[in-house]
Amino acid sequence: MGQGKISIYTGTGHGKTPAALGIALQYASRGLRTVFIQFLKGKGVGDTEFIKRLEPEIRIFRFEKSDLSFDNRSEQEKEDDLTNIRNGLNFARKELTTGECDLLVLDEVLDLIHNGIMTVDDLKSILDRHDYTDVILTGVNLNPEVCRLADEIIELKNINSEDQG
Repeated sequence: MGQGKISIYTGTGHGKTPAALGIALQYASRGLRTVFIQFLKGKGVGDTEFIKRLEPEIRIFRFEKSDLSFDNRSEQEKEDDLTNIRNGLNFARKELTTGECDLLVLDEVLDLIHNGIMTVDDLKSILDRHDYTDVILTGVNLNPEVCRLADEIIELKNINSEDQG
């Protein structure tokens, strides 16, 4: 692997996707390009006029057709979207191979592994192409093998103020 950094945003707390978007905004403010690919989320964040105005510096893609989160889809909808998910992963591989972006965010990719949609080896084969591109992986379910791929792991968790005394 090259000089690009691999970061993981994980945990049961909310904020993994917004944190990745914040990093993407930092890259864009420096004139760098980000590709943001969302998986399993349903409608996601890419379908708003505001997000579309961030292009071309930040491009957000969602390959799945359903507006429902993956867990709320019927078995048939899940099966139909598996091809779309694979297309999204192939697009990620292409982006890393061509080096056309400075940051690639694979939003909820950790949960693709958890749900058996892809393997850790599949993820490794994509990340092996990252050279000088920084990559952010997000998801709730962190696989120990994936931890070894990362330069840094950030865990987000909810802290209830009542628990603090």
